Amino acid sequence: MTQNSTDQYFKTKVLGHPAGLFVLFFTEMWERFSFYGMRVLLVNFLTFAIIGDNPGWGWSAENAGALFGTYAMLLYITPIVGGIIADKLTGYRWAVIIGSVIMALGHACMALETELSLYTGLGLLVVGTGFFKPNITSIISEMYKDHPEKKDGAYTIFYMGVNAGAFFGMMLCGYLAEKIGWSYGFGLAGIFMLLGTLQFWLSGNLFGDIGKKPAKIVETEDVQDGDDSIAKIKTKEDIENQNPFTTLDKVLIFISAVIGLGYAINDPLAKIAKIDMFSYFKIGSLDGQYVAVLFGLALFLFLVIGRILRYTKVVRDRMLAFIIFAFFTVFFWLSFEQGASSLVLFARDNVDRVLEGDSALVFNIFNSILTVVPLIIITYVLYDLWKKTFKQIPYSNIVLAVCFLCMWSIVVWMLNREFSSDVSEITVSWFSILNSFFIIVFASLFSKWWESKYNPSAAAKYALGLIIMAVGFGLLAFGAHGVQEGVKVSMLWLILAYLFHTLGELCLSPVGLSYVSKLVPARMIALMFGMWYLAIAIGNKLAAVLGGQIENITEAYSLSTFFLIFTIVPIVAGVIILLLSPKLKKLMHGVR
Repeated sequence: MTQNSTDQYFKTKVLGHPAGLFVLFFTEMWERFSFYGMRVLLVNFLTFAIIGDNPGWGWSAENAGALFGTYAMLLYITPIVGGIIADKLTGYRWAVIIGSVIMALGHACMALETELSLYTGLGLLVVGTGFFKPNITSIISEMYKDHPEKKDGAYTIFYMGVNAGAFFGMMLCGYLAEKIGWSYGFGLAGIFMLLGTLQFWLSGNLFGDIGKKPAKIVETEDVQDGDDSIAKIKTKEDIENQNPFTTLDKVLIFISAVIGLGYAINDPLAKIAKIDMFSYFKIGSLDGQYVAVLFGLALFLFLVIGRILRYTKVVRDRMLAFIIFAFFTVFFWLSFEQGASSLVLFARDNVDRVLEGDSALVFNIFNSILTVVPLIIITYVLYDLWKKTFKQIPYSNIVLAVCFLCMWSIVVWMLNREFSSDVSEITVSWFSILNSFFIIVFASLFSKWWESKYNPSAAAKYALGLIIMAVGFGLLAFGAHGVQEGVKVSMLWLILAYLFHTLGELCLSPVGLSYVSKLVPARMIALMFGMWYLAIAIGNKLAAVLGGQIENITEAYSLSTFFLIFTIVPIVAGVIILLLSPKLKKLMHGVR
């Protein structure tokens, strides 16, 4: 085995993969547990009535959407900075630990339920995610760099950890928050985030040198014989082949970033505190912040186009195709992410969630199976990890065991509480777990489809994703048609909507990032990853802003009209990209 080989990480295996992968699996699972557990509560808590057994803050949907949208937007921006800091200063492992600790503090602040602690908590979560999100996957990439044939399987297992965390986080944090008190839901998210951090920190022995603080990068001629401290070597030829950022490029990036960050902060500030930093830019009836945003986007597009034009024709064409995909990504996420805002309010206010008698019993049996079976499977993974690695990382395994004992205790208590009652009121957050459940059920089917001879083109996958998701909103529009105030619709419509939204996600979501590496030259990877996450960030912000209009649009028109917006827009976008398919195929120059 060579000195740089990663074979050492494959000596101790769990389910055919390095034990370290499952430490990362559980680390990501607890982080997603915390993230989605808090995410499913925020808009509901902010808009819940001030008076009642479990009072919220009584905000309007518009103000809650503005705050949540900014939070969601920044979550996709800070990882760009966090990745750079890890590459140059901290290394991946310390970046994950730093991010985890900051996020745990953020969840603790959220549990206090004061205005200052809410804003502080959201800020800490944004910063912590910036450190955590890009770096844990980088550790997996390093671990498998000499075994690329196993990487797809590794990421599939890791992705199951993401969905398991989201599933249990939304279920358990949501149940505690809605049935007992908001602080319990926010607090539980923080507890598991802290324990997840601790188990990762105590497992360092499994990762060897992976993710440690990086060594400095030098030119080849500066390397002396026998110097083992150099982790990476960059030759003069590599440096000269780069497309360097000009002074103008750097100025445009700075101005665009300042405007984007300014808008993200100003939108909730203007709506909630009535402080508008962009009021001087107002043109007619168009808000100043939107004028500034359009100007910032124009500068950013000028930057990107200017850099693209410096490359050869094939590279230019491929990058143009990538930009088109990024543009249509915005339309997908502005509809899909209604799941965090308007669909939460719809489930709370417009869906019949009360079950009695036999209906309640059937639901409780189904919910028990839905909860216990995945938990048994994941507990078995912990058992296998414990058996294989206890001598090497005993304390990490003990912390994981404590996590699972806590989760089993809460699940047993929750199910017993529901079976003891003749009437069951399904929590608002329960519907949000359906996305994770459907992903787990259908992911392997879609994976086999993509590997078959019937694998659609990238444009076709985008079109399918947009149109299938739109069908879900179309069903909601149909189900809500003619509904009067005070009348509630069957939960079946919302369940079907989440099914079609998930099927659409499985068509489109995995495609995007894979095309960054396929279509973009190495010298532009960082900028284009940034652009891709910017597109998702814009989609998330628009989703929350538009979702916040559910009360206004329903009052002026109807609830059905509101959902028709998210039916028509994705269908139109899907048809357009399908029509562009021949052109995109030509621009991609053979990339599939």
